[in-house]
Amino acid sequence: MKLRTASLPIKVLFTCFLLSIGIGYLMAVLYLFLIEIEPHSKDGTGMVQAVIIKYYGQRGVTRLEGTLEGSMGENLAPAQKKEVVAWIRQGATEADFAPVKQIFLDQCATCHSKESGMPLPPLTTYEEVSAFTQIDMGQSIKSLVRVSHIHLFGISFIFMFTSGIFVLSEVNARWRAILVAIPFLAIWVDIGSWWFTKLQPLFAYTVIIGGLLMGLSLAAQIVLSLYEMWLKKDQQQ
Repeated sequence: MKLRTASLPIKVLFTCFLLSIGIGYLMAVLYLFLIEIEPHSKDGTGMVQAVIIKYYGQRGVTRLEGTLEGSMGENLAPAQKKEVVAWIRQGATEADFAPVKQIFLDQCATCHSKESGMPLPPLTTYEEVSAFTQIDMGQSIKSLVRVSHIHLFGISFIFMFTSGIFVLSEVNARWRAILVAIPFLAIWVDIGSWWFTKLQPLFAYTVIIGGLLMGLSLAAQIVLSLYEMWLKKDQQQ
């Protein structure tokens, strides 16, 4: 079966799936920008530095300080932020936690609590907060393992289906094979670079290259497949 000559129900099915995947990928990129990039850009931090902060960490400050200067800082008033940072730099002791505890309860617990139901670390007790008052070493090994296996399984399934549709196109077989292989290569480069960036910040560039390659290859599969189903004319006519 070729995409151009497929029956109308099959074309509609493939089209709905490809458009949904394309929109979903754009939403994922937007979410990544809003959570990981945009908060840091307010401080003049570029995309590469934001990737370094995420995986390698800010090894001159604690994780909590780094977050207060980035994504969470806008939720606290300057005076509150100053009080929390002062508590951290004075040793982050439990004896002095009471004043800053109320700040976390008032400003952070809406999202950072077990009751919120959000996949964010709770910050309501001394034990929970003090875990983030250590030097920022980036994402933990446990976190990298968890996120890596989720992405490898999930994204591989997405490309299995988009590639399965694309291979029915009339693009030259060699180019079809290359465009089927590229997104999987991009997954390995992207996710593998997370681990390497934790050891060496220079690999932050590879993370970006892998992500860009993944997006472009997905777009190419979707656009070419839709073109052949709906726009390409029969050359024999």
